[in-house]
Amino acid sequence: MGTIDRVVRIVFALSIAILFFTGQITGALSIILLVLSAIFLLTSLVSFCPLYTLVGIKTCKTKNNNG
Repeated sequence: MGTIDRVVRIVFALSIAILFFTGQITGALSIILLVLSAIFLLTSLVSFCPLYTLVGIKTCKTKNNNG
C-alpha cells in the first residue's frame, strides 16, 4: 500500500470518527461509516489491504532491480 493511499485512509477514518463522536452523523449510516473507517485505519497501520490483493491493485512503488 502506497503512502498516499495510507494517508487518505487515515484522514478519512479520523474525519468520520470526529463526526461520529461529536454527533454530526447519527443512525445506521454513521455506524456503517465508523466500521468502514476502523477498517481503513487498521489496513493503513499494517500497510496491507486484502481487497487489493483479491483484485490485483498495487498502490505502492516497486523497486526495479535492473539497475
